[in-house]
Amino acid sequence: MRARLLAIVAGVAVPVLSLIAQQPGPGGRGQAPARYEMTAQDRDALQRKLDVLDPLVAGLKAKRGEVDLVADVEIHAKAGHWILEFPQDVTVQDDVTFALRMLDRGIDRARQLQRGQSPWTSQKGKVALGFYSALDGSVQPLLLTIPSAYDGKPARLDVVLHGRSQRLIESNWICYEDSPANAQTAERLYTHAAGSCLQPAPGPPNTGAWNAGQFQLEVFARGNNANHWAGEVDVFESTAAVQRRFTIDDSKIVLRGFSLGGAGAWHLALHHPDRWVAAEIGAGTWPRRYLMMDQFPPHQRPTLRIWENMTEWALNAFNIPIAGHDGDSDTQVASIPRPPEGEPTRGQLESSIRIREQLAKEGFPYEGDPTSYVAMGTPSIFLISENTGHSTSPKVRQRLDAFLEEWTDRGLQSPDHIRFLTYTTRYNKSFWVSIEGLGRHYERAEVDARRLSGGSAYQVRTSNVSRLVLRETAKAAEVQIDGQTLRVKPGGEIAFEKSAAGWRIAPARWTGLHKTHALQGPIDDAFLDPFLLVRPTGAPWNEAAHQLSVKRLERFDETYARFYRAHPRVKNDTEVTEADFAKYNVVLFGDPGSNRWIGRLAGRLPLKWTRDTVAIGNRSFPASVHVPVMVFPNPIAPSKYVVLNSGLTIAENAYTSDYSMPTLGDFAVLEARTGSDGFEVPFAGFFDENWQIK
Repeated sequence: MRARLLAIVAGVAVPVLSLIAQQPGPGGRGQAPARYEMTAQDRDALQRKLDVLDPLVAGLKAKRGEVDLVADVEIHAKAGHWILEFPQDVTVQDDVTFALRMLDRGIDRARQLQRGQSPWTSQKGKVALGFYSALDGSVQPLLLTIPSAYDGKPARLDVVLHGRSQRLIESNWICYEDSPANAQTAERLYTHAAGSCLQPAPGPPNTGAWNAGQFQLEVFARGNNANHWAGEVDVFESTAAVQRRFTIDDSKIVLRGFSLGGAGAWHLALHHPDRWVAAEIGAGTWPRRYLMMDQFPPHQRPTLRIWENMTEWALNAFNIPIAGHDGDSDTQVASIPRPPEGEPTRGQLESSIRIREQLAKEGFPYEGDPTSYVAMGTPSIFLISENTGHSTSPKVRQRLDAFLEEWTDRGLQSPDHIRFLTYTTRYNKSFWVSIEGLGRHYERAEVDARRLSGGSAYQVRTSNVSRLVLRETAKAAEVQIDGQTLRVKPGGEIAFEKSAAGWRIAPARWTGLHKTHALQGPIDDAFLDPFLLVRPTGAPWNEAAHQLSVKRLERFDETYARFYRAHPRVKNDTEVTEADFAKYNVVLFGDPGSNRWIGRLAGRLPLKWTRDTVAIGNRSFPASVHVPVMVFPNPIAPSKYVVLNSGLTIAENAYTSDYSMPTLGDFAVLEARTGSDGFEVPFAGFFDENWQIK
């Protein structure tokens, strides 16, 4: 009998996400090594090198600003500070050895850059580079293999998502720099971060032939998070950093991932099908919690359809060539939570099997032999490595390389026929189609659009869509949409809105309050774009409620720093200006007495907050021990969010899980527990499509 495991995290009951120790093997959790405790001598040695490097970084930033070359230096200092701030992340003595070696390289780079030199940018093979993240203002690392044949002409870029590693910290990640000769084997493609500065780390064999003409970007992704939240942003910011510095052919960007990286790749390929010329996705867990909604409170159920139901997003493979694969003897844990005891499983091969089966349900049956299938009517294939565990056979590796080469040779092209679905306007775009509004969030919304007669006519069918934008419409004259025929004027894009009377051509700007892209919630969605935390400095109305708010700010800063490798931007409420609201999603902590911006906005948000009462909708609570949290379009800057009293609502152990579920919806009221940092959730829910409480 399978036990149902629940954890009370910050007052919210959520299923445990730890996967309960996967089998040892590349990309799996395995048995954690005996933890090494850093000594005083270790800390002193690290600090002495930081005492040299920190002033050098400060001088470079004062002279040059936060530019990529300075980031190439500062990633070393940041890695050193993080190992001192979070010594619990050190697992073996080599972690300290590599950190010291890494700091030496940072000092060398700093002195070179002082002289106006940056030789690491012109070397070939693997190199550690950096960039400054717009998300939270932090400096972040990436690893880039620069091809030996690169001559400044547009080149292919493979974006590679790593597998899980117990030793995934910045100092281990950037310590390693390969030579061009070693880079050609690409043996470390998916399981970096467990090796040394001196030789390649062990990884699955046959993970890809290194092409002398292509770049390979290994994305740090803020840790072991399957490229969710900050890990998702890191993929796109890392890619943009490479595009700034090298001549990348934007039509030849490939997505690749295996194991934990496979889970991330399913998410990024199916949510962003127009970003990649092709995707190679190996293994990866598949989430089952959306099938268990009755085990969750109502305010947690809808968001299970953002990415915990990835199989239901399979239709988006219609417009992206995907090669799903894994070994036939994979013993890794297949899903979150685990399949019931006794249920047959093929390990993480299950993920590609289930996508393939879902495509068949969508009308794209698969054909082929037991180890090689084609989803008919789509560009996707599904391969199985025979007599292979959590890895790839040489035969399948050859097929994968040929598949990627075929599609990159063609290059990314705008298709004349688009099939696209979504459950949220956060993920709303495929090539020239954007779903800007839904009839109802977290229910399936779909578009089937054809471009005809050289772009003069369009045929569109929709489901659960309230606002649609078509682009690349410079020749458009007629659009048939759900049986209606509308004459249109050619232009760069054309918007359509649906009412009870049917579809109509709409203004480019959607006026009024509506849930739309990056303004649809839940609370956690505010942390996918640049954000600013605002600390209260005034006199609070109620001390117990105030302490809960302040502790939430402090805890979020600490947890985000450890697991997403950055301390978020924080300002006192007295330092914040209206320009900050135009630049960031602003996160306000405190109450109308302690935080001047909450006081200023309280009357313009959908709640009533007095010294005695907190009221949302038709529910009212004593303000002495209750704190409202919510996300809402900012009345000062309507294109941004304002958030009250909350960072990410995901459980703390979800920061390093394959899927991290929001737990509080769009709004909630929290009740402080006496003598505890925790809280209860007496009320939580979602706004409707017009940001009203139902």
